[in-house]
Amino acid sequence: MSTVSLAVTWNPIDWSLIHGPIPRAVLLAGWGSLLALAVSRGRPWWNRRLPAALVLAAALTKLVDVAVDDWWHPFPEGLPRYVIWWIAWAVTGFCLLGFRVPRLARRGRVLAAVGAALVLLMGASQVNRGFEQYPSGRVMLAPWLSHTQELTTTKEASTVSAPPGKVLADVWHAPPGLPAKGTVSKTPIPGVKSGFKARDAYVYLPPAYQASPRPLLPVVVMLGGQPGVPEDWVHTAQLNETLDAFAAEHDGLAPIVVMPDQLGSTWANPLCLDSKIGKTQTYLAEDVPNWVRHNLQASEDRRSWVIGGASMGGTCALQLAVNAPQVYGVFLDMAGQEEPTLGSRAETVKAAFDGDEAAFTAVNPLDVMSRKRFPDTVGAIVVGEKDDDFVVMQRRVYEAALAAGMTAKFDLMPGGHGWVVFRPSMVAQVPWLAQQTGLTR
Repeated sequence: MSTVSLAVTWNPIDWSLIHGPIPRAVLLAGWGSLLALAVSRGRPWWNRRLPAALVLAAALTKLVDVAVDDWWHPFPEGLPRYVIWWIAWAVTGFCLLGFRVPRLARRGRVLAAVGAALVLLMGASQVNRGFEQYPSGRVMLAPWLSHTQELTTTKEASTVSAPPGKVLADVWHAPPGLPAKGTVSKTPIPGVKSGFKARDAYVYLPPAYQASPRPLLPVVVMLGGQPGVPEDWVHTAQLNETLDAFAAEHDGLAPIVVMPDQLGSTWANPLCLDSKIGKTQTYLAEDVPNWVRHNLQASEDRRSWVIGGASMGGTCALQLAVNAPQVYGVFLDMAGQEEPTLGSRAETVKAAFDGDEAAFTAVNPLDVMSRKRFPDTVGAIVVGEKDDDFVVMQRRVYEAALAAGMTAKFDLMPGGHGWVVFRPSMVAQVPWLAQQTGLTR
């Protein structure tokens, strides 16, 4: 092992926050601190203060649950139970702190505050282990450590495309001096026709895009979950690294990946529909493809255009596949719902269509697939084997896709709902996407 690789291996920000000694140490420190906060001398503590702290913690946890899932309701599927569980312990730590502080000296107060902070850290660590949002410190710090590059918008006079019966890899040969890695750029994609106010998108261009003549590559449009930001695909999923690894094995070839914003803000949910909430379907089916055609050089064949996403983004991918099949010939639905939702169909129809059920069923994917056939559409439905509710929904989507004449596959991945599934799913699906879009065999 070289000195450089050894240094990288031993860089603390690359140590796992999901497996190994760090999360175990945090878990041990958290439980130890909680026990220390709960144990004290004197009958008043055991008879009055400790029970009062526990009752208050239970009440506050219930309040958080109701406030998030019933009043605010930012997540259609609600908070996972394990998240509520760890919130409960974090709240308990601070309630114990509150009841102990008045009877402690200054040094004791500091130690108690540190203990409560460790309980909070334990809860955050365990939630992170469930979602795998931050597998390492490097991923957590990615917004500050990573840098984007200026987007290449120049057009090459000479291009390479695959003739009938061939794939692009059959006729492409990497020229000398091709970069080893692709580029990641941040750029606005305006809602010219839709009027949708999107946050800046991220664009990955593979090494082969820098060549002359330039290969006409497939385009993958990837949508994140809600809440979320477009850069999650770069910072959390590390999709650019997955694509660089694929390109390294295929003479610099990989798909162009566009990561637009379908939300408008982190907590919004415009449902990827054209409705009173917004015209996000028009944004994704017209504005984004038109921007790509104007600013980039890529394949024009709909079979080379993929719409993909995770969670709410997976639901969007399915919607676009059936409502804009003239644009997207391939879709990747990772742990999406069976229909766009704000919690229930009644709530969704009321908020988006003023209660007009027919307007909703006109664009709802399963309803559309029951009326139309899509023999020229290919799809992958992917879900975590422990993601119980979503496994049921994704099986319905898969069966509906087959019944509608699509060529579809259903993949179960280890894990539940979150980046624990989405990140490795992209590693597994990129070769399949390359095959479906005519990039490789």
